[in-house]
Amino acid sequence: MNDQSVTGESHPMDALLDQYLSFGVPQKGDIRVGEIVANRNGVLLVDIGAKSEGIIPAEEVEQLDTAQNKLLALGKEIRVFVVDPEDEDGNIVLSYLKVAEEEDWKRVGELMKSGEQCECRVTGFNRGGLLVRLFNLRGFMPASQVGSAVNGSRGATSEQQYQSLIGTTMDACVLEADQARGRLILSAQEAEKSTRNILRQERMDNLQEGEIYEGEVINVTDFGAFVDIGEIEGLVHLSELSHKHVRRPQDVLSVGDHVKVSILNIDRERQRIALSMKHLEPDPWEQIEDLYQVGQLTQVTITQLAKYGAFARIDDDYRFEGLIHISELSEEHVRRPNDVVKKGDQVTARIIRIDVDQKQIGLSLKQVSSEKYVDLDLEMASE
Repeated sequence: MNDQSVTGESHPMDALLDQYLSFGVPQKGDIRVGEIVANRNGVLLVDIGAKSEGIIPAEEVEQLDTAQNKLLALGKEIRVFVVDPEDEDGNIVLSYLKVAEEEDWKRVGELMKSGEQCECRVTGFNRGGLLVRLFNLRGFMPASQVGSAVNGSRGATSEQQYQSLIGTTMDACVLEADQARGRLILSAQEAEKSTRNILRQERMDNLQEGEIYEGEVINVTDFGAFVDIGEIEGLVHLSELSHKHVRRPQDVLSVGDHVKVSILNIDRERQRIALSMKHLEPDPWEQIEDLYQVGQLTQVTITQLAKYGAFARIDDDYRFEGLIHISELSEEHVRRPNDVVKKGDQVTARIIRIDVDQKQIGLSLKQVSSEKYVDLDLEMASE
């Protein structure tokens, strides 16, 4: 039994030991909060409340970008990771990046869930794609996800295009973030898609029916043409291509054509826009009296039968439709229109009335051979 236990007196070294322990001896893997107290040739000294300051090696400091360096100014309080409580030189080795990386993994995980865009920096490339850095993390962007940044410039190889991107920043979305495997996959293509969707929605919100735009034809189908009016596309249905009869959209439009269109209808819920080219053309009814006159003979096709007569379409570009009243079907009494004509019949009719205001044309079969119009028939035959 020593004298201390007998006498109850403390040893003089106990005070020093208590003082040492009060600093809190750091352990490997600890995360401490400390204050930057000095910068010695690139080595940062950090007071973490231990027996001596810890150091962040110059090699790590050199990896930091400008924004991060500003965070590590003298007097700044930072969180650090204890790499080694005591190296061979007796230093407490600390790391700012390891703590930052831990926080960054949480950030990229949140970005992956939200789909929010971020900005990464291109640091290199290999055969598979681009090497990038996001925050303090190293990531990879596969070639298939690089997007328009590599646009196939004439004469430039993929390697040359990748080389030109080193040092630049790119908007990207996080596709995969696996901290355990150290796997971070980014996509500029998804970011571009996201941006287009945002621009599309903004454009959709600002569109109004009746507005006129210049657009480019991007696709032509049997039922119409799709026109890009800037970040958004709409359909010009076959029936809205022209006042003139169009049998096939391909007969009047080709991909790449620039056209003027008006907005006919907007379905905001389904994100669909109906466009019209026809509405920007002069109304053919406003010029019908320049095309036809009362008394003129014309070829027509019977389109529909009714109790009071038959509807017939004039066989021209505009396909004006008129009515042959039952009383104008024949010199003889007609009980039913289908006793005289059938749907699809092509016959010669005489125009007996044009009403521009009501957009109506009156036709007659009975008066085709009428002596009343002999002079007009002779005049038009001689033209």
